[in-house]
Amino acid sequence: MSAPHTPTAVSAAVPEPAPRLPAPLAPAPLAVTRAGAVLHVRLNPDAQGDVLSTSVLDSLLAVLDGLYDQPDVRILVLSSLGSDFCLGADRREYQDSLAADPGGTSLRRIADKAQRLCQALENTHAVTIARLHGKVVGAGLALAAYCDLRAGADTCQFRMPELGLGLAPAWGGAMGRLITEAGAARIRELMLTCETFDAATAHRLGLLHKVAPLDSLDDTITAWTRPLARRSPQALVLTKRMLAGYSKAARTTDPALLDSHLLAAQLTQPR
Repeated sequence: MSAPHTPTAVSAAVPEPAPRLPAPLAPAPLAVTRAGAVLHVRLNPDAQGDVLSTSVLDSLLAVLDGLYDQPDVRILVLSSLGSDFCLGADRREYQDSLAADPGGTSLRRIADKAQRLCQALENTHAVTIARLHGKVVGAGLALAAYCDLRAGADTCQFRMPELGLGLAPAWGGAMGRLITEAGAARIRELMLTCETFDAATAHRLGLLHKVAPLDSLDDTITAWTRPLARRSPQALVLTKRMLAGYSKAARTTDPALLDSHLLAAQLTQPR
């Protein structure tokens, strides 16, 4: 009698796993390029949506800290790749920070970075130039105000909206800088009314040194950078430091370091 037939097990072919594609890299908060003595730093809205998030603050601080090892960089031009220069601070980040830390410690750390950034802009050896277009709002205007020179497209729209949003204008210690640059009476009006003002008004106030059509704004910037790059490096740095010193002397009482505490104290209060 023949032995019973045992069916042979057939193993199914196991497909090889598909190769894992590398995760797409997140866009960088800044685009930084250098042309001779000029460093171009461009805010990248693809990374943070036209606002000054923590990642943008950290990146800008890193660039400015790196200038200590680059004394041959004489000019820094700050601009944006987006349709607007900057729409202000990242309020969603503020909300997320408070949700995670209702005591406000994390929020104070974010606001302290803003103050450190503005001080770094004012104190760096490089002449800083703000190239402005589109909307320049809130903390975006504060950031630009700390640059040595400011040129804007004639279509720029400026606004200080903090009071209308239920916030005190406490970002980077900018209130003192704005008052020094443009005068207490007009800054008081613009902060209290939150009204939008145009490039011509910003020029009259001294918040813009030059106004140009958008398509010739780069020519206006170049008209500054070319002669600045030819100046004696020692004389350029000394002149900038002297100007910064006299500007700070006009702010005899500078409560800039309180801004982070003022902002956190306000936002942590129940509404």
